[in-house]
Order: sequence, then structure tokens, then C-alpha cells
Amino acid sequence: MSFKRADKVADLIKAEISDILLRQINDPQVREITVTGVKVTDDLRQAKVFFVRMGENVCSEETIKGLHRAAGFMRRELGKKLRLRHVPEIKFIFDESFEYGDRINRLLAELKENV
Repeated sequence: MSFKRADKVADLIKAEISDILLRQINDPQVREITVTGVKVTDDLRQAKVFFVRMGENVCSEETIKGLHRAAGFMRRELGKKLRLRHVPEIKFIFDESFEYGDRINRLLAELKENV
């Protein structure tokens, strides 16, 4: 099975952004952020970074603003670490699949109790 280059770049971006958030970003608005996935366009120009904030099912406006403020810094750091001709533009998107999965788990637990 062959992988597209965009998939490999997405995996690298996910690892690097996670590291940058953990070690280099000191903004309290973006603490406890976990990167859940990255989708990169085939031309490697744009990257959608999916994230969740641990312990929360919704994303606050301050968290989104903090991530957007840090996006330029993260893009520069990615440029230093990844050897790409063009560093993708980063767009942060709250990952709602965790909330959906949590809801499914609660419903299954409720059904189990009723049986």
C-alpha cells in the first residue's frame, strides 16, 4: 500500500506542532491542547490541524484566538525543522469527534445499566 506524500507530511507536522505546543508556546490560552490529526492538501500548501483541549467538550473563543496568534510562530518553526519548499498555511479546527465518541460511550453505558 503506497502513501501519498501529503500523508507523510501531515504526520510530520502533527508531531512537530505537538512538540512546539508542549515546549515552546507559553500562552495560557493554548495549554493542554492535544493535536488529534492533520490533513494536508495534495499540493502541500494548506494544513488543517485538528485539536481538542483536555477535559473540555467545547472550545472557547480564547483558545481559538490563542492558536491563531501562535500560528505564524509555529509555521516559522516548522520551516526550520521540515525540509519543504513551501511550509503549509496552518488552520486550526476544533475536533468534535471526541465529544461525539464520549456521547456514544455514555449512551452505551446507559443501555448497559438498563439491561
